[in-house]
Amino acid sequence: MQAGLFDDLPPSPGALPAGLRYEAGWLSAAGKAGLIELVKRLPLKEAKYKSYTARRRVVSFGGQFDYDSNELRPSAPLIAELHPLRERVARWAGIAADALVHVLVAEYTPGTPLGWHRDVPDFEDVFGVSLGHEALLRFRPYPPDSPRREDIVKLNVAPRSLYALQGEARWGWQHSVAPVDALRWSITFRTARR
Repeated sequence: MQAGLFDDLPPSPGALPAGLRYEAGWLSAAGKAGLIELVKRLPLKEAKYKSYTARRRVVSFGGQFDYDSNELRPSAPLIAELHPLRERVARWAGIAADALVHVLVAEYTPGTPLGWHRDVPDFEDVFGVSLGHEALLRFRPYPPDSPRREDIVKLNVAPRSLYALQGEARWGWQHSVAPVDALRWSITFRTARR
């Protein structure tokens, strides 16, 4: 077999980190269109990480993490228009809707990446709804003491899909988003740390 020929294929489900669940086509086309229209009206602002201003624009509900002080600070409560989506994500996850205490809406313009990270430790489980263009999520073991390219697991996240990071996938791996080719949004729901 020619080396590199199948490097960009998504992994088989067995190759995904334990605790990473993914469902393509979770949201209807009409549901996606309605959410995109809603997201376009939100007060998105460039994300700030200490002295760095990211290219992605975000808005938080239920808390805003301050990277200068490493503290979760209060922010606006979740808007009513996102309650039905939160309830649907909670049903899929098998938890109560009010357990999803934090929501981050993010916009990625063409060329925007998201570097290697784990979500802030104030939260436990992470559920992401993907809208707009597809994105390539990459996962590698954490901590990355001696990172090796062959340890990276890739997952193409399609528009209208939903993924969950729980347990080992949440705490034993970190993830990143490769620069996107076209406009993409994500709506990420998080539970409080146990």
